[in-house]
Amino acid sequence: MKIYTKTGDKGLTSLIGGTRVPKSSLRIDCYGTVDELNSHIGLVRDQDVNAARRPLLKEIQDRLFTMGSALAADPEKSKMKLPDLHEADVTLLEDEMDRMNAELPELRAFILPGGHPAVSHAHVARCVCRRAERMVIHLGEESFVAELVVVYLNRLSDYLFVLSRYMAHELGVEEVTWKARL
Repeated sequence: MKIYTKTGDKGLTSLIGGTRVPKSSLRIDCYGTVDELNSHIGLVRDQDVNAARRPLLKEIQDRLFTMGSALAADPEKSKMKLPDLHEADVTLLEDEMDRMNAELPELRAFILPGGHPAVSHAHVARCVCRRAERMVIHLGEESFVAELVVVYLNRLSDYLFVLSRYMAHELGVEEVTWKARL
């Protein structure tokens, strides 16, 4: 099987359900950004400090793939049975945040990304997650998007923030706090 089909050479692609749309459409941008986020989560997962979290981070990647398939489907025409998100997926993120937060010092300042390359990777993933969330919300103003997609992205960005703090804690690096210039 060849990877290239040449069917997108004129700037169009197919949604699940067969609808052809421009590659610049908001729906394509949404699932492309979720794919970008998935790649960043892979980079976070590959950091040595996250060895014990690799199964959880892989599960997050699986949920993002689930989300991508939902976003890649034409809500009007797709009859294909697709995997979906569950409330338990959100609860898992919340439980992990609670567990990590219990070991972290109280947050008393805004945190700047940085301090260690692994921590910075988590912050980049958080920013891409927020962008995906904004885009999916915009798509939802025009077309059907399952509510749980937005909820999951919102919670995932929170998780990635807490994870970045927790990684800094585990690595023994000082969090970089923002000091306002007045």
